[in-house]
Amino acid sequence: MTKISIALVSVLLVLTGMACAQGASQSAAAAAPPQEAAAPANAFNRLLPPPALRNLPPAEDGIHDPASPGTPLLQAPLAAFGPLPKANAGNRINWVSAANNGNIRPRWNAKDPKAQAEVLDLNIVRAVKGTMPDVVFAHNTHTELLDCADCHPALFKTQKGANKMSMAAIMLGDSCGACHGRVAFPVSECRLCHSKAKTMVGATGSQ
Repeated sequence: MTKISIALVSVLLVLTGMACAQGASQSAAAAAPPQEAAAPANAFNRLLPPPALRNLPPAEDGIHDPASPGTPLLQAPLAAFGPLPKANAGNRINWVSAANNGNIRPRWNAKDPKAQAEVLDLNIVRAVKGTMPDVVFAHNTHTELLDCADCHPALFKTQKGANKMSMAAIMLGDSCGACHGRVAFPVSECRLCHSKAKTMVGATGSQ
């Protein structure tokens, strides 16, 4: 076999190998399940959209089924929220003030419209590291709207020290993040939770 023939055979083998590899790659791509488009940043937190996307009509909010015949019957948020006290974050409504002022009357029990809330007047202070103010969890504002079983024990164990928490986990929807950023004010409102200033020890004056 001449040198030219050997060279041609080598080129053909290389081209054949490239074609086989390309075919295998295409077959694998065709067999693989379609990849979902990456969610935009903060997609988990529906209360942090830009102003133009806040309080959209039910058929456009990404929560309700636009094909459902009941969706067009729902009142648009902007119309419903008009007379309610305002807030600076989330859906821009201060729901605690709205309940305290009598603007809204939340049903404490979904099955019993006459059920009365069992309000627990208990504050829990959770110390945090660094200079950030400690967290104050007010049971009364939560139990005016929620039943104890809504949070315990699925989200929080009723035992001191049994609940490991972090802001990263909360931002991903764990513990407090099960509500805050979805139906309650978002985690961008730090001071609404971190409200107890630390006592600074060892502060010194000018020398």
